[in-house]
Amino acid sequence: MATKGKWQQGIVPRNFYWIIGGQLAVCERPGGYGTNHRRVRRQEEIVWIREQGFTSVISLITAPHNLHNYDELGVQWTHWPFGRNDDVSTFQQVHFPKLSAMISSGAQLLVHQEELGDNVCGLMGAYLLWSDMVDSGPHAVTIVERMVHRQLGPVGREMVAIAADLKAKA
Repeated sequence: MATKGKWQQGIVPRNFYWIIGGQLAVCERPGGYGTNHRRVRRQEEIVWIREQGFTSVISLITAPHNLHNYDELGVQWTHWPFGRNDDVSTFQQVHFPKLSAMISSGAQLLVHQEELGDNVCGLMGAYLLWSDMVDSGPHAVTIVERMVHRQLGPVGREMVAIAADLKAKA
């Protein structure tokens, strides 16, 4: 098989990190966000996502902007809008079982929002705790902070605490 050229391989999305190696990863919105968003970069990053074999991209952005770009490049996507005023507990109760089922089925998933901030990182720490991959909230926070090379703020830490409460009630 012929080696693909650099453009055909795409480029790694900014702030790309594996949360569960080979199964669950995070990044910022392909192409960037706000005034830094670039159409060509978005296309190259989606090509990279496709070439890496991701089964689906899970967009947490509240609006469905640019989701059609995944279709155009043959990448499956799921839209789970999650805004700053949405109920975290309800989001976790609804979507964590879906995420778990997708991962258990062998899916390779990429989760993003506009930026890689407390929402995405906090949810990932919460998922690790909820799914029993880690044993405590502080451990989940520490692991995610090391993976994404940034500290979780109060919003992200609260998401992990909510997952601990959900787990205790189960």
